[in-house]
Amino acid sequence: MGSIVTQLPALIGVLVGTIGTIVATSLADRSRWKRNQSVRWDDRRFDAYVEFARVIKEIHAVAGRMLVDERPHSRGHRMDREEGLTRLADADVRHTLAWESVLLLGDASTVSAAREWRNAVWEIERVARGLTRGNDNDLDDLLHRANEARDAFYRVARGGLSVRGGSVAQAEVLGARLDEIRASRASRQTP
Repeated sequence: MGSIVTQLPALIGVLVGTIGTIVATSLADRSRWKRNQSVRWDDRRFDAYVEFARVIKEIHAVAGRMLVDERPHSRGHRMDREEGLTRLADADVRHTLAWESVLLLGDASTVSAAREWRNAVWEIERVARGLTRGNDNDLDDLLHRANEARDAFYRVARGGLSVRGGSVAQAEVLGARLDEIRASRASRQTP
């Protein structure tokens, strides 16, 4: 009996050490699993945002090319209406699928910014399809609104994904170009 009592502190030490090892390993495994899940969802969220941005920018570009004749200052190449409508229809299917991914994986602020960009591009598309009319200034304003909405989407999405590297905003640069075009247009119209 005396030998068991003398060995009891060592046995308790082994038992405490074993329990401590099990607890520490479990906590480390749980932390690693959560980190892996977070990375996995960030990867999927990134892919969803990229696909959404790609298809919205495609719709924007196609609609812009369809409107070249109505924007004499445009540097784009004119696209035939029928080809444009076909490409817009194809892009619309991809947009619908990409939008669902953004809704499923995006946080509230990114979804809201994506919705604003999508709505701004839809207005340009409506003019390109002939569903609404616009003059040069209206189209310029719609394009500027879409550029600002794109910048907002990228800012929020990059923040949600913890992407560093500073601003990638383009609306200000493109807005300055638009101001130059408007000034040039106004000087040609003034006698």
